[in-house]
Amino acid sequence: MATASGRVLSVSVGLPREFEYEGRAVESAVWKTPVSGRVAARGVNLAGDDQADRGAHGGPDKAIYAYAIEDTRWWEKQIGRSIGHGEFGENLTTEGIDVNGAVIGEHWQIGTVVLEVSEPRIPCWRLGVRMNDRLFLRRFTEALRPGSYLRILVEGDLGAGDEIRIVDKPDTGLTVRDVFRIYTRDRQEAGRLLAVPGISEAWKIWARGLLRKTGGGGPDAVGPGCC
Repeated sequence: MATASGRVLSVSVGLPREFEYEGRAVESAVWKTPVSGRVAARGVNLAGDDQADRGAHGGPDKAIYAYAIEDTRWWEKQIGRSIGHGEFGENLTTEGIDVNGAVIGEHWQIGTVVLEVSEPRIPCWRLGVRMNDRLFLRRFTEALRPGSYLRILVEGDLGAGDEIRIVDKPDTGLTVRDVFRIYTRDRQEAGRLLAVPGISEAWKIWARGLLRKTGGGGPDAVGPGCC
């Protein structure tokens, strides 16, 4: 039976924009703006949303990004300023649901959409640019509050104020925070990812490669994409 767990406070979208970074022109869609009304979730995006580099961002396993207002409030205390909805680059700002503690493969129903928890956000330099803090990447990693990427299982529409209902929860026990922790700190646990059906192929490739390395798991091992 579906369980009411939280609600959507805000839905935010954004298109790629060009800006200068270290003397060169680059693009990013990390800037997201809250929108009103119902928003369609189709294919690999919300309507009005896109990514600048589909090789590293977006796609079916990273179609929608959710970040909790509880984590945003924690960050506000850390950095001493207010943070707006969408400022972390999230599409869904949530309340009342443990986004970081969500189990990989967990299904959420929001409006007429069904989403699947797929993986944590692995941050890159673009987040530091968005937060106007070159050290923020390290701070974000150390905080173990990555937020969750979601797959679109059933297309439909959603909007601010919608209830988030957990309609299926695997018993694997591997959470979004666990995957983030394994990647950033405890790579000796990489084998756990291979036993979870809901983990993406990119993460399985990363885990297998790490396990093949002699004494593998060093801090420079390349992960399955960022941001």
